[in-house]
This record gives sequence, C-alpha cells and structure tokens, in this order.
Amino acid sequence: MIDSVLVANRGEIACRIVRTCRELGIRTVAVHSDADAHALHTRVADAAVRLPGTAPADTYLRGDLIVRAALAAGADAVHPGYGFLSENAGFARAVLDAGLKWIGPPPEAIEAMASKTRAKKLMGLEPLATVTADDLPVLVKAAAGGGGRGMRVVRDLADLDAELAAARAEALGAFGDDEVFVEPYVEGGRHVEVQVLADTHGTVWTLGTRDCTLQRRHQKVIEEAPAPGLAPELTDSLCAMAVRAARAVDYVGAGTVEFLVADGRAQFLEMNTRLQVEHPVTEEVFGVDLVALQIRIAEGAALDHEPPRARGHAIEARLYAEDPARGWAPQTGTLHRLAVPGVRLDTGYADGDTIGVHYDPMLAKAVVHAPTRAEAVRRLAGALERAEIHGPVTNRDLLVRSLRHEDFTAARMDTGFYDRHLAGLTGPAPDPYAPLAAALADAHGRSRFGGWRNLPSQEQVKRYLVAGEEREVRYRHIREGLAADGVRVVHADADLVVLEVDGVRRKFAMARYGDQVYAGTTALTALPRFREPIADHAPGSLLAPMPGTVVRVAEGLAVGSSVRAGEPLFWLEAMKMEHKITAPAAGTLTALPVAPGQQVELGTLLAVVESDQP
Repeated sequence: MIDSVLVANRGEIACRIVRTCRELGIRTVAVHSDADAHALHTRVADAAVRLPGTAPADTYLRGDLIVRAALAAGADAVHPGYGFLSENAGFARAVLDAGLKWIGPPPEAIEAMASKTRAKKLMGLEPLATVTADDLPVLVKAAAGGGGRGMRVVRDLADLDAELAAARAEALGAFGDDEVFVEPYVEGGRHVEVQVLADTHGTVWTLGTRDCTLQRRHQKVIEEAPAPGLAPELTDSLCAMAVRAARAVDYVGAGTVEFLVADGRAQFLEMNTRLQVEHPVTEEVFGVDLVALQIRIAEGAALDHEPPRARGHAIEARLYAEDPARGWAPQTGTLHRLAVPGVRLDTGYADGDTIGVHYDPMLAKAVVHAPTRAEAVRRLAGALERAEIHGPVTNRDLLVRSLRHEDFTAARMDTGFYDRHLAGLTGPAPDPYAPLAAALADAHGRSRFGGWRNLPSQEQVKRYLVAGEEREVRYRHIREGLAADGVRVVHADADLVVLEVDGVRRKFAMARYGDQVYAGTTALTALPRFREPIADHAPGSLLAPMPGTVVRVAEGLAVGSSVRAGEPLFWLEAMKMEHKITAPAAGTLTALPVAPGQQVELGTLLAVVESDQP
C-alpha cells in the first residue's frame, strides 16, 4: 500500500492529485520552483520541497532533484501528473531504481510511445522523409512533445527550414529533446481520443471517446465526452485501435490514444503515456476517479473485467489568463477573485494568488455533467457567463461565445474553428451601463457627508477605460441619493448597484481593487481626473506585448539591418509558449536594446524600425 506520494508537478494537476490522495488517506509531498514558493499546490500538500531556480530546465525537469526530494521527504511513490517529466522513461527508471513506486506505465512503454516517430512506426505508419510542394500543408511536430509545444503548420515550402529550426529550438527547451518529424496536416478534421486504463493482470479498459477539436496554437480549449456525432462503427474502431496500441507495449496505468478524424475515417496521431488535462470529462461520464485508479493499479490491484457504463455527457472549458483578441497574449498579475458557480472547478489558484510569467497561463478547468450534450453546453456557458473572475484578462468571453456558436452547438466543429471564427468571437461587448454603475458605487462612499445641497447639483464626471475605449459618465447628488439622466437609480452602495432602464432592473455586483473595477462581469479601469502625460516612443518602436524572456533574435539581426514588413525579429517566451515579434513595416533597424536571455516587462522597448515610407 502506498502511504506517501510525491507529486512531480505543479499547479492545477498537482492540486488535483493531492485532492484524491487526501480522500484515500495518503500523505502528499509537493515540489516547487522559487517562482512557485507560495503556489497553491505547495499550500495544500502535507509537505513541500524546494527546487532551486525558476526555469523548468532547472526545476521541474530535474529528475535527479525530484527523486532526491521524494527520498528526503519520506515518500514511497511518485506521481508525475502531465507535462514536464510525465513521459520521460529515464525519470521513471530513476524513480524505480530509487526503490520508489512509479504511478504510471512501465519505462519501456513510455519509451515506445513517448517518441511520436517510434509510436507511428509501431502502428505501421511512417513520417514524411522528404517534403515536396505536393505534400503541403504539413505539420512539424516535436517527437517528445505535448501541449502544442514544438509544433508548426507549414503551408509554403520556403518556410520549412525556418519552421524546423524553430520547432527544434522550442522542443529542446521544453522537453530536453530536439527531435522533430513532419507529417501531413489534415485540414477540417476533428481531434478525437480514447481513454485507456490497464492493470498488471492483463485487463485493458477503454473509457469511451473525447472530442478535443477546439484548439488554439495546437492546445485544447474545450473538450467533451463522448465525442458527438461519431458513427457507432467508428467509435468501436477507435476503441479497438486504442486497445491494440496499449497491448503492443504491455501498457499499465492511464493513457490516451489520439486520432484525427476526417470524412468518417481515423488517422492515428500518438499515444500519450500519462493522464490528460481533459481527464475530468471521462471521470464525470463514467463515474470514476482516474487518479485513484492509477494509484490502485500501482499498488497491484486488478480492474473489474468490464469498465463501468457511460452516462450522460460532460464538457470542460479551459480558462486561460490570455487575451485571444491580441494573438492569445498571456496575461499576468493578481487573481483577486475566481468563482464559477455550479461547476466542478479544477484549479491551481486561489483568490489573491499571483499569475506569473514562467508557466502555462491556464487558471482552471470548468467541468459540467448533464443528461444530454445540449444541457451540458447550456449549463457550462451560463456558469462561465455568471462567473466572478477579477484580475488579468482571460478567455472567458471567448469560451461563452464558442459554446453558443451555432457550429459548436450543432457539433459541426473542426480544428480550423478559431481560424475562421476568432474575430467574431473576440469583439468587445461590455455592458453599456457598467461605467455608470462603477461611478455610482464609487460615489456612494463620498456622499455620506453632505453630498446633497438644497441647490441645483452640479454634475459629477467620471472616466473609465472599458475594452480599450474611454467612457465618460455623469451623475448628480440629489435629496434621495444619486441620479443620472435616463436611468432610475434603485439602489447604490459600494457592493451593489441596481439601475432601472426602460422599466427593467439591472443588477451589478461591484468589486474594486485599486484602479480596477468590476461591475458584474464587465472590467473597467478608473482613469484619473486629470490626464497624465503619455510616455513618448520613437515612430516604429516595437514594445514587448507581454512580460517574458527573449529566447531568440533573428539570425544576423543588428542595428543597421534592413527588414521586411512582417519579418520575424524576436521570439519571446511567456507562460510555456513562444511568441513571434515581427517588423511593423519595411525599413531599417535603428535600435536593438535587448539580447537573448533577457527578461522584459510589458511595454519594454525591444527595437526601433525606421520605415522606408516617407
């Protein structure tokens, strides 16, 4: 029996594993980088061990330090979670060699499947050895990859070499392995996967299908189980292939076999030899705890001969601290409030935690289960719409609109969904009365000491920034309290404002954190009474769109270089993703104040390009 588990991971998945261990009466040990010293996963575990440094290569990817931490803390087993070292056969062997239990598949199975190239050969498939114009588009993919890292779609043969180099560099930094391969990129397909679970006694379960088609940057955004609209024969075929893959490597534990489905046919993509981020939808449909089953299998327990029966439909949305309208730019800062009513919320954050620049920007996974898909979609969209999310910009509005989009509700989605619909899903839609509510809530505290006078009241003016636009509102102090033209103020205090507009009452729950104001679900920034001077930058200045690290500068780029409009100049890494910074216009580089390895803050000057145009 396992008595103590070290969780070799961080954030949401570490908290998820700790929760199950606590229910089973198992003690837990967390590991943390310096950036995660006060993270939630370190607070909920029974013990925590520091991994000095902040970069993944120095901390969560250091298997030797993690094994040492497990032994020092008295753990007798290691759970790798997902990402980092979860598909690293060498780490699994090191855990076992240290006399610890490994809550995962045998190292040999990881080795066979963790390399996407070897996995494809095992399933009778071969990557492209050479690429011609007739093969386009193609997908460059990291052999040891996952989570969208080290992946590039190439549509022009002239871009292939550059994208191969970029994928290798990203894969090396993320996984310590720069092997990449090229395969055909199927447009208009769906990403469907099968959950497998195998014990040491020869039983292999398949726990239905999941659809993970809605993705950005090859990372999943919305997932559901079962995959809607699949013919029963295709579902049976997918499950049979998944069992074949598991048995081919004598698999043990939880794993996922992924496919691309197009025109009623399935193409094997890979087998992930670990738990998946989206595992909760399978848990909800089958009524199981996959982490608990992983632990019991590691203890030698046998699965029942047949898996439990599926019931209903489950859907999960990943809530990210990012701005979809600005190239999915990750966001940082204090998460003041996170509350999503009526859902299962798997998260690695609590109110007041800081979202930093070092790791994935996912805040939480919101999961619902209902008798039908339509009911599950409606419940999740409604819960997200009412959620209190106070802090950096998130993709919440995108999720709500995606769930309500006619192509999604009709299950007509494919992997190009966001390529086609992003503009329509990200337009700002703030409540038009939110600025007035914010002004009235602020004025409530100021009106207690004689705000009203027995004279005509002068209008008070407040300015707010809402969805990038400045809004000005006016109100007055009157005998009854506060008033505004065209609106009846039913109630106004610092926590709640109720306005009546054309006979309809509108309620705004209020919150304020410095200059940041929340009126219902609308975020506003209170502007100062007098405008402050704006810092001047030379024309053609390139400013960092997010805090991060300059990981690469274009080869040969130097002051005096000629650049083309749209030409890549820098690559910033922030929250596990690389972001390409391009020249705003054709011209000459006249300033280059940054270098690879340099940390930059939001708004840092990266370069100046003097345009060729007069």
